[in-house]
Amino acid sequence: MINNPDNDNATDSPMVFIVIAKAYEVEGGEGIDLHVMVAAPDDDSAVRATLNALSEEGFLEADLDQIGMVTEMPDEEPHASAYQGALEGEVAIIRFG
Repeated sequence: MINNPDNDNATDSPMVFIVIAKAYEVEGGEGIDLHVMVAAPDDDSAVRATLNALSEEGFLEADLDQIGMVTEMPDEEPHASAYQGALEGEVAIIRFG
């Protein structure tokens, strides 16, 4: 009997997602390009956590363009720090422009 089936979707480490988005601080204003890194059990939870964090930061609206899983620690800043923050339970928001 197999107690722990081998599943390709199971990972040894937490799943860290990156969400690429454009968010708006004022209605009709210019959008701000963002990358959001968050640890979550699935992509739906990652999207929910991203939207909640953006709302808490004062963004009124956000267009989520892409979501993907980060499979290893990024080499360069600011993504390396954001990845570490996500592993520690934070929702890391990286602003561009």
